[in-house]
Amino acid sequence: MASITRSEPRKVVFTKGINPYSAGSVIAEFGNTKVHITASVEENVPGWMRNTGKGWVTAEYNMLPGSTHTRSRRERNKLGGRTQEIQRLIGRSLRAVVDLKKLGEICITLDCDVLVADGGTRTTSVSGAYVALELAIKKLIAEGKVKENPLKDRLGALSVGIDKEGKIIADLNYEEDSSCETDMNIVMTQSGKFVEIQGTAEGEAFSYEQLLDLLECSKKALGSVFKAQNQALS
Repeated sequence: MASITRSEPRKVVFTKGINPYSAGSVIAEFGNTKVHITASVEENVPGWMRNTGKGWVTAEYNMLPGSTHTRSRRERNKLGGRTQEIQRLIGRSLRAVVDLKKLGEICITLDCDVLVADGGTRTTSVSGAYVALELAIKKLIAEGKVKENPLKDRLGALSVGIDKEGKIIADLNYEEDSSCETDMNIVMTQSGKFVEIQGTAEGEAFSYEQLLDLLECSKKALGSVFKAQNQALS
């Protein structure tokens, strides 16, 4: 097995109920990375889903202008490719743990706005969006708008990588992410099933054995993410 430099994520904090107007809201923090997330509920679905009896879960992602070292321009008229790719990742990851039939014809939108970007903004968004989603669904159940809990499992995500010395690091910050040989984003359920694996060799190609080590490291590190989620949602 490869040498592991860090098998625990940075400090993970979910501060819920930060927006009084949203069905579910949270600020998700992985180290210095901070993402503001709200869940909005509409009692209708996109036109192509009407009369199917199924609901829909989707997401939008945005980096605020002051979230990085240099000002990020607002994407007012057209979304960049990276933004589209990330919000699709968030949406499909969440739908993997939702029984859309049990949700009924309700649409829940998770808005993820990055306040501070220090690596792992997409994985922080996925992990925090799950918290906001569960809060919104609990509210819908309490109001009698959803009869049965549609959530099949809890969901978390983080990044793992291989540095230039061949050591594995969990939950990369910006400096580690920009210099690593391999960068991988893992989305997993609390029961240990993989939802998505995005992995790229930025420099040196990685071996099958290193891939297994990366997956094992991510599974261990995600235990801390689920623990923080469980505390926030208890």
